[in-house]
This record gives sequence, C-alpha cells and structure tokens, in this order.
Amino acid sequence: MKLLVHWLVYAAAILITAYLLPGVTVGGGIISALILSVVLGAINLVLRPILILLTLPVTVVTLGLFVLVINALLVLLAASIVPGFAVANFWWAFLFAVILSLVMAVLGRIERAVEDDGEV
Repeated sequence: MKLLVHWLVYAAAILITAYLLPGVTVGGGIISALILSVVLGAINLVLRPILILLTLPVTVVTLGLFVLVINALLVLLAASIVPGFAVANFWWAFLFAVILSLVMAVLGRIERAVEDDGEV
C-alpha cells in the first residue's frame, strides 16, 4: 500500500512540476505521469548510481553540482522513452529536475506526516 501511495505522490509531483514549467509537457495526463514515474524510478535505480560513480572526479571538483547535470540528462532520457512527456531542451530538463526534487520533498513530508499521524 505504501508503494502505491508513493507512486501516486510521485506522479502528482510530476504533474505539478510540469504545470509550473512551460517548457515541459505531460501530454497524456495522469497516465503519462504514472508511466513517467515508473521510468524515472527505474532510471534512477539503475543508471544514476553508475553515472555518479563514473563522474565522481567531476562531481567532487564541482562540489556536487554536476549531479544536477546528471539528473537533467536522465530527465531527457526519460522524455525520449515515455510517450506524451516532452522537454523543450536541456535547461528545461535541468529546471524540471530541480523543481521536481523540491516538490517531492514537500509532498514526501506531507506523505510521512499522514502515515505517522493519520493527519497532516
């Protein structure tokens, strides 16, 4: 049940972030957002750790900021995989990754509060 709720929260965060950014569109609505959340989750589970490990020297030199570039590239990869999800260019993907993480932080906090207390 927790996995289903987290999946729906992640899809809602994707829709909220796409609504805020004019360079990002989720054409299929909630269905595309649900598919995108699965694809981004799989990409983050498999590719992200490998890329971070391979680019560790650059990440250390940039004090961790290069991870944001990796996140943007992974968003662009997801946009090429998921039909109905489009990102205009690298910079919109960069902003999408940053704002999505902020929205997920807020929604995740609300999700944990509801799980703990049953109320916000």
